[in-house]
Amino acid sequence: MTLQKRLADIVGGANVLTEAADTKPYTVDWRKQYAAPAECVVRPASTQELAQVVALCARENVAVVPQGGNTGLVGGSVPTGARREIVLALGRMNRIRELDRLNDTVTVEAGCVLATVQRAALEAGRLFPLSLAAEGSCQIGGNLSTNAGGVNVLRYGTAREQVLGLEVVLPDGRVWNGLRGLRKDNTGYDLKQLFLGAEGTLGVITAAVLRLYPKPSASATAWIALANPGEAVELLAELRERLGERISAFELVSRACLEAVLAHLSDARDPLRAPHPWYVLVELADSGAPEALLERAAGALEEREAVLAQSGEQARALWRIRESIPEAQFTNVKHDISVSISRIPAFVEMAERALVAAFPDAQIFCFGHVGDGNLHYNVGPRHLVDQRDAVSRIVYDAVARLGGSISAEHGLGQLKREAVRRQKSPLELELMRTLKDALDPKGLMNPGKVL
Repeated sequence: MTLQKRLADIVGGANVLTEAADTKPYTVDWRKQYAAPAECVVRPASTQELAQVVALCARENVAVVPQGGNTGLVGGSVPTGARREIVLALGRMNRIRELDRLNDTVTVEAGCVLATVQRAALEAGRLFPLSLAAEGSCQIGGNLSTNAGGVNVLRYGTAREQVLGLEVVLPDGRVWNGLRGLRKDNTGYDLKQLFLGAEGTLGVITAAVLRLYPKPSASATAWIALANPGEAVELLAELRERLGERISAFELVSRACLEAVLAHLSDARDPLRAPHPWYVLVELADSGAPEALLERAAGALEEREAVLAQSGEQARALWRIRESIPEAQFTNVKHDISVSISRIPAFVEMAERALVAAFPDAQIFCFGHVGDGNLHYNVGPRHLVDQRDAVSRIVYDAVARLGGSISAEHGLGQLKREAVRRQKSPLELELMRTLKDALDPKGLMNPGKVL
């Protein structure tokens, strides 16, 4: 009996895809930078089915590539083609199992689209704060396996910090049920942390218990002009002193990014009358009357060139600019780096100087989450994609000199698997390999990624 037939006996024939036209959406990454065939695409509907699939693959020595919404940017969710592989697509595992308002938690399956989780929380009068541009199609399992960040990390933390419990299928097909909604559990190793951010290389996240928060009753959104990134860092410190935890997001946008969006979206408008080199988009949220928050926001922005949204529609227009930046400059050399917040100005200056010296026609598109030190630092024009390694080496060297990270929220995948070896110490790599060998001795879980 063929592998495909045995898989079909588990999940049903309609959920084992083998035709090229059917498998292509699962074997090519979102940016169309990575593509490789798989023996088939398998779509389980439950943890039990998924566990049986993984157990069968373990017996047959077939690698498993877990995939959520396939919205990643580093080739982590598609096959490498280096060995026998199947894609394990989790989109049918999309149930919200429980929402506990008194415990402020929601238990969801890995295939739940992020926007669906957000909506369920809002309908219960709560907030699930993880928010990113792909939230209408990315799935929570992928968010957790890459430790996604997004725009609200400043106030609420990364995906890792939203998780209280996990359910995971291990590489041999056994199921670890750690779905506990406990905020305190000091009984040994915190096993869930092994799988958060591991990009599916240690096991497959199938469900999670997520934290919920009070739903803010007031918000304020402002677009502020700045001369340089140093002013952005200083403004963040000033606003935090004045407004404290009311700051949910603090997004840096360069003029080059804004112009790319204005060219990409025919109906987009420059929020300010005159151009400026840099901007920040600030989101405030609080309980209480909206008028009080708007008054505080206006007071904090006195003597600055800024626009304060006066309606939800105006706020959405400002956020649309920020969320459209990735697609507006789609084809270039992309980086997702982090440094200490105080070192952001030094990084921007150091990296641009070195890039222009090496590539005089380099175009820098810099934007990102200043509030947590994470910048998306992309380099054009298009022809530099052919020199990706040389471009990235310059950027990563600047990151290393400032004690930063080459992957803040996108993961390593295939794109940064080799580059990370220059960034981590031999001991760190040895410890990572020890974990991988202990949990996945056959190397069947998402091979060719991370390590």
